[in-house]
Amino acid sequence: MVESGQRDVIDIAYDNPDRLHIGVEVLTFDALKRRLKSSVARRPSRLDFHQIMLVRGGEGAAMVDFVTHPCVHGTLLHLRPGQVQRLPSAANGRPADLDAVLLLFTADFPSPLPATREVLGGFGPVARRLPPDDFDAFDRAVTEMDAEYRTLRGEQTPDTTALADTDVELTGALLRQLLGALLIRMARLPDPAGRPVPATPGAEVYLAFRRELEHSFATTRAVEDYAARLGYSPRTLTRACLAATGRSAKQLADARVVLQAQRLLAHTDLPVAAIGRTLGFTEATNFGKFFTRETGRTPGDFRRAQR
Repeated sequence: MVESGQRDVIDIAYDNPDRLHIGVEVLTFDALKRRLKSSVARRPSRLDFHQIMLVRGGEGAAMVDFVTHPCVHGTLLHLRPGQVQRLPSAANGRPADLDAVLLLFTADFPSPLPATREVLGGFGPVARRLPPDDFDAFDRAVTEMDAEYRTLRGEQTPDTTALADTDVELTGALLRQLLGALLIRMARLPDPAGRPVPATPGAEVYLAFRRELEHSFATTRAVEDYAARLGYSPRTLTRACLAATGRSAKQLADARVVLQAQRLLAHTDLPVAAIGRTLGFTEATNFGKFFTRETGRTPGDFRRAQR
């Protein structure tokens, strides 16, 4: 990982320190803590790659996009490119003492599988608490990936030998397939809120709306605009969003704008009025009222709380 960027939020780009020409890395949480300076570990960071963490033991709390998620045995976290995080920490603010395995991988490393599109596309849940059977399955999956990655690094144990150069490509391909299998397992997991996974075609309507929302949230929050662009009625969009998330299309559009505002307030020094213009508000007062209504605090109060 390469650190750069703003004063308050650190931008971290993918950079495998093992110097392997492959878009995946497997490591423990302890190894990550040793890699990062303590000042960096405590500050918010924004990744340009995916990070999946399976917690085997210990206790802490992680912040992802300004929401706190408990980290205990059985927690599965998935951070996507662009999300703002703080590493799991203990009650005293220091990095947590966790027994956890992390998978770091670039967006183009996994094989393009239809079943994993929603998992990788940014619309799935950040955190899950796995029941015992699912935890055991994921634990076996990350253990196998760790073993293959160690082999790729050339680490020798009584049971393994370093790979010949001709086998490196095959092991990289195997890691890609193992990661794909793990992502499919994630896609099969039930919704953490207990809602049923929406059936086709409703799921496709919802995903089409979310993809268009990612492209256009800064220019419009009107459900009618999205309906016209996608060829559905506003009522159809709303029904699909309610079935998938429990929130209407308008609520999802407003929430996406709020999230982007929070990110900009936290990791840039742009004036509040400039942030509002970036998000389609012609008047700073209208942006301030919108943000306060949605979050319960003013943009200035939110920014001060992050610094």
